[in-house]
Amino acid sequence: MTVKNLFTISLALFTLLSTLLISCTDVRDEVKSGIEEADKLIELALRDDLFTGAVLLVAEGDEILHLKAYGFASLYDENLRVIDRPDSTTTAHLFDLASLTKIFATTYGAMALHSDGLIDIDTRLGEILPEFDTQVHDAITVRMLLNHTSGLLQWYPTYYAAANAAERRQFLAEQPLGGTPGEQRRYSDPGFMLLGDVIETVSGQSLDSFLHERIYSRLGLESTIFNPDAEEFRLIVSTSHGNPFEKKMVHELGFGYNVDVDTESWTGWRSHTLRGEVNDGNAWYTHGGVAGHAGLFSTAEEIYELLKLILNAGIHREDPVLSPETIALFTEADHTGSGLGWAKSPQVLHAKKLPESSVGHTGFTGTNFVLHPGTGRMYILLTNRQHVGVSNEGIYPDLRVLREKLSEIVYSMES
Repeated sequence: MTVKNLFTISLALFTLLSTLLISCTDVRDEVKSGIEEADKLIELALRDDLFTGAVLLVAEGDEILHLKAYGFASLYDENLRVIDRPDSTTTAHLFDLASLTKIFATTYGAMALHSDGLIDIDTRLGEILPEFDTQVHDAITVRMLLNHTSGLLQWYPTYYAAANAAERRQFLAEQPLGGTPGEQRRYSDPGFMLLGDVIETVSGQSLDSFLHERIYSRLGLESTIFNPDAEEFRLIVSTSHGNPFEKKMVHELGFGYNVDVDTESWTGWRSHTLRGEVNDGNAWYTHGGVAGHAGLFSTAEEIYELLKLILNAGIHREDPVLSPETIALFTEADHTGSGLGWAKSPQVLHAKKLPESSVGHTGFTGTNFVLHPGTGRMYILLTNRQHVGVSNEGIYPDLRVLREKLSEIVYSMES
């Protein structure tokens, strides 16, 4: 080989490596630019009083691209006066996950039972819970509870009819269906309350004990918990001041779901600022903080650990926590366009420009996440929007536009 040929080859290699380096630099710069844009978006929302505190985590696979806390975890008292010592939010603060409980507690619990061969999702509900072994409920299966097609009530203040989970289960069994089982998707909190019952019945343990033993402890999670003790967990974000929104749902016809109750027959409403107490009334008043539809507290980093199970075929450090077949079954779209437990519709997820096969969920306290299993790109946004109080119309700040912009930023970044 001549010197001229060697020079030509060396020049070609140099050009190729330079091009690759520039390309990688461009990608890193685009990711950095996207993260900065997301950061500014959260800061602006904070200034606009959409919440007082938040944590944002953006990741791709095993790499966290951004993790940051914003604002104050506790800022106001029940009269919306600034407290003497506001608590600055940290990434270690626990948030009330609200309906993210449906994923990180109940859906994961169902996936664990399915992975262990202990449950068939097409089993009739009445075969597991005797109260539902009736002609009315004969067609309802576990699958229908998971994908919200059971036809059960969408919402009801069960604390007006029940003092505990057993009474609530009997009450729900006595209610007429609102739709034909297996057909239309009608989001149902009571459906996930019953899924919690299913998990307890099949596992022979309380919901919180089963989840801790079967999943959370195996992942080394220490802050994913129901009813966190405020003395033991000093870093807990404050949410609402009592339950003004839920009380309005019960007392005012046309606000939310219409329910027929004697509003004065139960008067146990909370009025203090909630911290470490689940905001959801059904979870707190009826279930004492542990329920299949709401009640779980956690941090952004521990949610990230749970989501990595989906990316890693259910394996955590060589421990097969969930089976890959179960994960595929639960996260694929069915005839409703949703997964089993997992939401997939951009409309439901408050998201734009989502890659196909993305999954996620939202929570009423101001929480949400979206994961794209194909690329491993995800974001987790935890806020305490309820802490700023309700408007004159009785509603909390709307985070839809914020969530849509955030998803657009995260999924437009080149990786």
